[in-house]
Parts: sequence; C-alpha cells; structure tokens
Amino acid sequence: METVAPYKEIIEVIKASGGDAFKRCFQCGLCDTVCPWNRVRSFSMRKLVREATFGLTEIESEDIWRCTTCGRCPQQCPRDVQQIESGVALRRVATEYGVFPKGVKAIRTINANLVGQGNPFGEDREKRGAWAEGLSVRPYEEGMDVLYFPGCYLCYDPRLKKVARATATILEKAGVDFGILGAKENCCGESIRKAGDEGLFKQLAKENIKTFIENGVKKILVSSPHCYHTFKNEYSQFKVNFEVVHISQYLFELVNEGRLDLGKEYGKKVTYHDPCYLGRHNGVYEEPRGVLKKIPGLELSEMEDSRSDSLCCGGGGGRVWMETQKGERFSDIRIEQALGVGAEVLVTSCPYCITMLEDSRLTMDVAEKIEVKDITEIVSEVI
Repeated sequence: METVAPYKEIIEVIKASGGDAFKRCFQCGLCDTVCPWNRVRSFSMRKLVREATFGLTEIESEDIWRCTTCGRCPQQCPRDVQQIESGVALRRVATEYGVFPKGVKAIRTINANLVGQGNPFGEDREKRGAWAEGLSVRPYEEGMDVLYFPGCYLCYDPRLKKVARATATILEKAGVDFGILGAKENCCGESIRKAGDEGLFKQLAKENIKTFIENGVKKILVSSPHCYHTFKNEYSQFKVNFEVVHISQYLFELVNEGRLDLGKEYGKKVTYHDPCYLGRHNGVYEEPRGVLKKIPGLELSEMEDSRSDSLCCGGGGGRVWMETQKGERFSDIRIEQALGVGAEVLVTSCPYCITMLEDSRLTMDVAEKIEVKDITEIVSEVI
C-alpha cells in the first residue's frame, strides 16, 4: 500500500479537474488507430489514459499537449472514456503547477495577452473593430437581426481580416440588419480552456455574457467554429441561452430564402475541408456544401478523409499557438489531399484551419498550385 499512496494525490487531482472518465478505458486501442498524430509520429492517447489511471502521468511531458481535441477518438470509443476531457484535465494540472515544456511556453504569453487585452495576440482592445474601417458596419443595437462576432483572428490577423470584411459585405448585400461590439468583445475562451486554464475561460465567458446581456443580444452570428461551439455548448453552464449561428449555416439560409443571389460564374475546381469544431463536434456538414453547390461554374470534389472522418488541420486544442515541427503537420497532408483531387481552391470555414493550411501551402512551395479560402471569400466574389 505504501508504494501506491504517493500516486493517489495526482489521481484525485485529475478527477477533480474533469478527467474521471479515464477509469472506463479497457485499452482496446481504437483511439490510437484514428488519431491523426499517428500519421506523422508515434503517439498514444491510450497510454496517457492508462498512466492517468495509476497517477503516473508525467505532466512535464509534451505529450499531454499534443491532442488537438479533434474529436476522432471519442467518436470511436466504445466505453465513452471522454479522452478530450481527460486530456484537458491533465493540462489543467500542468497549468496549475506552471509546468510548460519548451514547445508549449507560448501559452504563458497567450494567457497574459488574454488577461490584458482580451485577445491572444496582445493587440490593442480598442482596435478590435478596426477591420471594419471603410465599410458600413454599425455598433450593435438591441433589436438588430444579429450580432456579428468575428472572433480574435478575424479582428486582428491581416490575412483573416479579409474574411471579416467579406462577411460584412455579404450581410449588407443580403439586407441583414447587423452590428458588432468592437472593443466590448473578449475572446470566447474556447482554446485557452482546452489548453488547461479553466479559470481564465470562466473569466472571459462571464465578461462576454455580461456584455451580451447588457446590449440586449439574442442571436449571435460567428465565423469561427470554436466560438460557435463555445457559445452554443459551453456558455450554457452559466445558465444562459443565446441563439448561435455559424456563417455557413446563415449563408445557406440567406441563399434558400432568395436574399442572396449567387449569380456570377466561379469556374474553378474546389474541395471543402470540414473543420473539426463545425463538423465532428457539431454536425454541420451539409450547409457549406449546399452553398458551394449553388455557385455557377464551381466544380466541387470531395477529398479523402471528409465529413465525419475529416482530417484535423492541427490547430485545435490550443495547438494553433504551439510550434509543430515540419514533417509533423497535419495541414501538410491536407494540402496534398486537396491537390490529389485536382482542386484549385481549398475552401473551409474556420480561421484556425485557414491559418494552418495557408502556412502549409507556403512552406510546401505550392502557393502557385492551390489557394486557401474561406467560404465567405468565394461567396463575396459571386454576388
């Protein structure tokens, strides 16, 4: 008994941090067979879960930070082990003790930026709405059709500001009465929660909820599947219930209602990448494809690993902020798959996916062969 006692504390900490379901694992290994990491290197979620069962997890190891929370393993698990929650619980333990391996140290800076400015980049909060300069975008007022919540990446990243501007152009064209909160917004908190900082997530969430309520927000339109997932599924723990719509769903609705005319030709071969947090986590597969199929001249092909089997881009679970060495990037494989079906444009509907795929497109030296675009960028070209 004396040899077991030292490990009991860590087991209880893992349970208290939300990882109690790890005890259900009977080591079948299905999680390892579908994990995208095993396409590029050896990695075993089963091993991490097994070690956690006995309190033997090395929180100093970089392995507990590899999971992208893509959702493939819980999709296959016959025992409902809830691998994502178990993995995040391990990260909470590491975060509590301030243990961040070399490839993860950026999380400390991200944390400070979120506390100080409400965004992971540490950019000036007052410039959160600067992406809309020159457009007819108004501050949100109670009674408007929707609050448009672009998310951190679309507000600050130079590449992704184009997506926010394309979205605003589409909404104006369709006659949607919308507004933004600008400097009043905070990060939704999804990724920092998956990176282990539960306290900061709750702080960001409560501040956003207070802002939404004070401004009379009822319906929230988002561009990021991560914001979508969090507002829709995780903010409910704070006893609130906002209507949340992803832009791909809203586009589909606008087109079917005849409010948006996709009249111009788009004579290119296109393939669609399903973001994990839109598809696998929330079941949104048909709407983005439905919009693309209505565009004249657009030829849509499906890649290997699509829909519920979609290959993760590698950016979820806070990995978008961490360094992934060349040769281990899932997004490289995705670019190859897109080229393999003859696509000229790889389209998706997630800022993390665009970030990861654009990086691969450039580092693989195939920028002349394929473009990476958000669905709103294509729609804005044909209306």
